[in-house]
Amino acid sequence: MTAQLIDGNALSRQLRADVAQRVQALRNRGLTPGLAVILVGDNPASQVYVRNKVKACEDTGMHSVLETWPATLSEAELLARVQAMNNDPTIHGILVQLPLPAHIDAQKVIEAISPAKDVDGFHVASAGALMTGLPGFWPCTPHGCMKMLEHIGYELRGKHAVVIGRSNIVGKPMALMLLQANATVTVCHSGTKDLAAFTRQADVVVAAVGKRNVLTADMVKPGAVVIDVGMNRNEAGKLCGDVDFDGVKDVAGWITPVPGGVGPMTITMLMVNTLDSAERQAGVQAG
Repeated sequence: MTAQLIDGNALSRQLRADVAQRVQALRNRGLTPGLAVILVGDNPASQVYVRNKVKACEDTGMHSVLETWPATLSEAELLARVQAMNNDPTIHGILVQLPLPAHIDAQKVIEAISPAKDVDGFHVASAGALMTGLPGFWPCTPHGCMKMLEHIGYELRGKHAVVIGRSNIVGKPMALMLLQANATVTVCHSGTKDLAAFTRQADVVVAAVGKRNVLTADMVKPGAVVIDVGMNRNEAGKLCGDVDFDGVKDVAGWITPVPGGVGPMTITMLMVNTLDSAERQAGVQAG
């Protein structure tokens, strides 16, 4: 058996084309969805991520504001910038790129963002909405994973899903989304004894720990869906995920590649969240 690839690049293009159409419909009504991105410091990886987010806005017809600040920016100054964007009606989504310099409390900054503009889905109010099944912004990476499962027509009801990782950004929200789709969910982490005993039972495995080869072929149930959220480098400096792709692809039924899998979907779902925010505003204006 060779697993079928879930192509994140192709699905992203499809979803972004839909976003562009919806953006144009809003623009025809005089409203351009806007995303504000704040970058503090000169972290090279963050600069790349931010550039990609701004480009995605431009490609879909959205308005973007990029503010870059030196690492010496004070917490109070950053909070003031967030507040200004909360009050700006042309901005529908606010994203403060993480990580932040050590002297800034990242959680305090996230909580300062209006939940109505929290397109990253990191605010406590967004987490609470996801937990209780209320409308709100879902974190972009796990939301992208759910879109990939939807794209292949995978029915999660009654299936056993194993999430490896328990971060607030991916692992925990991923588990809640799978639960909401009526899967039976197991969350594994660094304290889990005998990880393979859980993954071998899984119909779906989501690997999200940032550690190479955490999932190998002998740990996967034949025909399972394997979603690789990891972003690592191998000895040759080549991008790879958390899954031993070459081995697992011969056992799994479906698998996401790295690169070209979950990565493109994360930025696409950020565009979707920003558009949803603008459409909510438009609905209020229309009503």
